[in-house]
Amino acid sequence: MKQFILAISLACTSLAALAQAPDENRFVKSVLVDKLDEPMEFTFLPDGRIVFVERKGEVKQYDPATGITKSIGKIVTNTKYTNRAGQVREAEEGVMGVIVDPKFKENHWLYIYYAHPKEAKHVLARIELKEEQLLIDQQKIVLEVPTQREECCHTGGGMVFDKAGNLFLTVGNNTSNSNSEGYAPIDERPGQAYWDDQRGASNTNDLRGKILRIHPEKDGSYTIPKGNLFAAGTPKTRPEIYTMGHRNPWRPSLDSKTGFLYWGEVGPDASVDSEKGPRGYDEFNQAKGPGYFGWPYFIGNNQAYSDVNFETLAIGPKFNPAAPVNESPNNTGLRELPPATKAFIWYPYGISEEFPLVGSSGRSATGGPVYHRSDFPNAKRAFPSYYEGKWLIVEFMRGWIMAVTMDENGNYKSMERVMPNTTFGSAIDMDFSPEGDLYVLEYGSAWFRGNENARLVKIEYQGGNRKPEVLATAAKKAGSAPFATTLSSEGTKDADGDKLTYTWTVKKAGKVVKTMAGASPALALKDPGKYAVTLKATDSKGASNSSALEILVGNEAPIVDIDFEGANKSFYFADSAPKYKVKVTDKEDGELEKGIAAESVAATLDYIPFGYDPIEMSQSHRKADSDLFASAGLRLINKSDCKSCHQLNLRSVGPSYNEVAVKYKGQNIIDQLADKVIAGGMGVWGEHAMSAHPAISKADAKQMVSYIMSLSEPKASNKIALKGELALAKPEGQKSTKGVFVVRATYLDKGNKKIAPVQAEKWVFLRAPQLDVEKADVTKGILQLITPGRSTNMVGQNPHLGYKGLDLTGISMIEIAATAQARANATGGVIEIRLDSPAGQVIGKTNSIEVAQGGFGGPPAAAATPGKGAPLGTPVANAAPVAAPAGGAPAQQAPRRQMTTPIQKVAIQATTGEHDVYFVAVNPKAADQQIVVQIQGIEMKK
Repeated sequence: MKQFILAISLACTSLAALAQAPDENRFVKSVLVDKLDEPMEFTFLPDGRIVFVERKGEVKQYDPATGITKSIGKIVTNTKYTNRAGQVREAEEGVMGVIVDPKFKENHWLYIYYAHPKEAKHVLARIELKEEQLLIDQQKIVLEVPTQREECCHTGGGMVFDKAGNLFLTVGNNTSNSNSEGYAPIDERPGQAYWDDQRGASNTNDLRGKILRIHPEKDGSYTIPKGNLFAAGTPKTRPEIYTMGHRNPWRPSLDSKTGFLYWGEVGPDASVDSEKGPRGYDEFNQAKGPGYFGWPYFIGNNQAYSDVNFETLAIGPKFNPAAPVNESPNNTGLRELPPATKAFIWYPYGISEEFPLVGSSGRSATGGPVYHRSDFPNAKRAFPSYYEGKWLIVEFMRGWIMAVTMDENGNYKSMERVMPNTTFGSAIDMDFSPEGDLYVLEYGSAWFRGNENARLVKIEYQGGNRKPEVLATAAKKAGSAPFATTLSSEGTKDADGDKLTYTWTVKKAGKVVKTMAGASPALALKDPGKYAVTLKATDSKGASNSSALEILVGNEAPIVDIDFEGANKSFYFADSAPKYKVKVTDKEDGELEKGIAAESVAATLDYIPFGYDPIEMSQSHRKADSDLFASAGLRLINKSDCKSCHQLNLRSVGPSYNEVAVKYKGQNIIDQLADKVIAGGMGVWGEHAMSAHPAISKADAKQMVSYIMSLSEPKASNKIALKGELALAKPEGQKSTKGVFVVRATYLDKGNKKIAPVQAEKWVFLRAPQLDVEKADVTKGILQLITPGRSTNMVGQNPHLGYKGLDLTGISMIEIAATAQARANATGGVIEIRLDSPAGQVIGKTNSIEVAQGGFGGPPAAAATPGKGAPLGTPVANAAPVAAPAGGAPAQQAPRRQMTTPIQKVAIQATTGEHDVYFVAVNPKAADQQIVVQIQGIEMKK
């Protein structure tokens, strides 16, 4: 019998190995729900419902039987950091994870991981779901993880159960990286423990920077299963630890056959190797058992950091992955650590030599499931056998899904794209449902806010007749009443070529108000309100699919612009201080200073060095926005009867606004206080009852409370005037960087009782005048080599680099550094500068770039890289990492070749406004695979 089973197993394995990847059009991606507010993690209930959590506290369910999403409870949680200087910023923490108990049918338990609203700790809570309501008041705290909530960041919060009922929980390192320049945060100076990850990730006596493994018990406690990293009772250790040495382990999964643990891990920001250690890498990791994964001493394939003294700046020896030692004064655990386990997959910002398919861009490794058909015995449309035993991984920043193939021992063999023409933007969680469909939770484009594209999507495999792929759009999705727009099904397609019929359903408050047919009908709506518009496309065999969008009637969106008064809007120059003026118009509210008060509009200026942290950037913008919303709230208060009972600084019938702000400072409580404004209440501040205000909308009440809460916080430091000259000064320590100045203006209109206020914003990105030849928006015939040195080769007939949306106003010359090396068999030629397409108008071209013998020099000279700095966490001086090469491209482990490269000054035809700009290498005699020129850099000149 055993031989028979073995034969069947081998046969299945052989069939899987011989199978071909299915056509991409066999997969259908459907959006189930969108416009979510920072979704974090999801889990499946046995009856098919999907429960997901949002960072600010909402717990929601999606019911596939009805298509309805509703809140089933709200967790009161902390969402702010308050540093030692008193500055309040948006935090990564809040509600971070959710998972269903394996015996949910019997006990109805969910486990939710969240930041305690008052105390500095993260808690794992068990909460009963009774029908469609969480019994939050009856929650049992299973586990507590003490944290600091002064400095950003890294939270983890992913969970998975194994077959034995053991729960794995990822826990972030809770350590700031703001003064280590993207290298190892090992600041041992007194008072700097929050910048020292030796006290967290590599501390055997601390739960942070770990993956924990516990067994929850019926009474709300937990026991320790056998086989964790440290046996219970081992001095200076925590028995909950399964793996350690993590920076920010994200979404975990288990292979149901092998029991191996898999997860994505977000790495540090350094973009170049230096004497401090290697550049940063994100990782996709595998644990075949308990172990130590190296952070903050090692990264990637056990590349070691140096023991940097943050006081003297002395660079010590490299740490030893075979025998790591934790000698930090902030370490409360063992001195000698287990040998470090190298990463399973690792990749930098730039091109990866080991895993080139992952590409180059921003990075944030999420994770994903290992597929086994036997996990889904009742699946109607399970994924094909081609994916048997493969790990499907998704990347938050790069938007791809990869299928990772492993050998019989679980070792890496290869990877390939899944649905290579489909993007899964900002994917924060991914898993298979019990029915065998793949679900992806997408966080959305902007940090710390709700997003139009924050959504839950489903990917179905269609083995036979395929459902249509449906896309519904509208020429206009918001405006004043009466409202008219044109709906469109353009982009809807059927992979089998079947004829499609289209049905449009328009609902308001759940009731159907219109139905229409056709591919592109006109829609007219006269009454203000929110309308849900659904397009259903049905093929000739009866298979259907749908897509939905929201129409808002009753409030025209404002228009925000930043007028640079003839100055260039793409580039900054050392001697420039461009004039600017913010402009705002709104159909209902008026214009800036003509119905729209200046204090209702926010403008900010930020500088982003190379390798910036988008979370820190978003924190500064959200602070400016909160100041803006506070201003709108003050206007509403002044129009209300609030001043009858409340004053700014003095207690009246009720507390002063400042008292309220201080009492609730740092708490995520705006929703609850807004409800109290509407419903009234008493008992918190004394015997006097607070009157109810049922006529005030929830949106207005939240703005009023936002103003009150803002009184305890300092104003945003990046705000600028609404007109004047831009002071484009780089921060100290970043003078030599070639980053981006970001100018942003935003306005939140007044809305009305039926439609919430609408926020509009305008962004202008002023980049360094050097263009990165490795990061063109459009390329053809570009061969990027990384060994023995980095070079960008333009190959074949008319290869080109294209850059989208460049403003050429005031640009009179473009410098191009390029060579044609005989040793590379280059042909030489000219580089033409063309507008709007590779065959567009020529506005300039180089002289002939002749073939030269040319030799190579040594590596580039050292230069400083930017340090981020933390409030009162003094940034260390730069330790001379490798410099960025000419042209602004990021230096990498293999440095760009240093050549005596001639720079041609190309005078261009006077051109104004934004254009797509193409650099086309031309030599009619070049063979298909022959290098024409090697381009080193491009720089704009006034």
